[in-house]
Amino acid sequence: MTRRNNMILYKTESEIAQMKEAALLVSKTLTEVAKVLQPGMTTLQIDKLCADFIKEKQAISSFLNYRGYPFTICASVNDVVVHGFPNDAPLKNGDIVSIDMGVILNGWHGDHAYTFILGEVPVEVLNLVKVTKESLYKGIEKATVNNRIGDISYAIQEHTEIKNGYGVVRELVGHGLGRSLHEDPQMPNYGKRGTGPKLKENLVLAIEPMINMGTKDVYTEEDGWTVRTRDGKPSVHFEHDVCVKKNKALILSDYSIIEAAEKANTNLNSSYY
Repeated sequence: MTRRNNMILYKTESEIAQMKEAALLVSKTLTEVAKVLQPGMTTLQIDKLCADFIKEKQAISSFLNYRGYPFTICASVNDVVVHGFPNDAPLKNGDIVSIDMGVILNGWHGDHAYTFILGEVPVEVLNLVKVTKESLYKGIEKATVNNRIGDISYAIQEHTEIKNGYGVVRELVGHGLGRSLHEDPQMPNYGKRGTGPKLKENLVLAIEPMINMGTKDVYTEEDGWTVRTRDGKPSVHFEHDVCVKKNKALILSDYSIIEAAEKANTNLNSSYY
């Protein structure tokens, strides 16, 4: 049984195994996107691809109808930070697009995101993507027993904001994950080392740096969902599902299959590796 402690839920080993299956289904779905993504496609087409794929796998979208959200994925292009609505505008060479999605499989949620680069972009954008992805793994390194939430937060902030001068979004954070899409604790991408809840084994977190090229400031459009950078500069979003362990965090999702498809797709730019 899942154990409750101060509203934070810790999973059993068998529950972690089921959560990994859900996380891997998200990874496999994002891999399908990586195989076909190209200029001229629309994010509505990507939404349909993802919806069809998870239905084929007998899973349910975590996002569709969640608090009224009307799509299977969030598709956030260029200066959209998160929660972008899929639409019928063709993607262009030089766009960056974050695809964020979740599934429910056997009652458990998987939820993660990946930012793709279409064709050629300025070196400054490549570096933003590279540093944001690196910061995700620096945060994951701290997701071990007896560290604290603030240790993860600071590791992300140090690499992105302190060392590279990027804007770390304050209004949006990562979160616990399990039978609910959003569980305690909240997982900010900024903070102080040694603060926040102490990490215990088998806490599952969705760690998701949302990093802006310019200011940290954002605003939400009238649709109530789409979050954009205040200065109109690009934003990058990566997210993994991570289980806290004693010596090394267990990553439940899998970027390697997404990255392999990304590298094989000549329409996508993976030169930041």
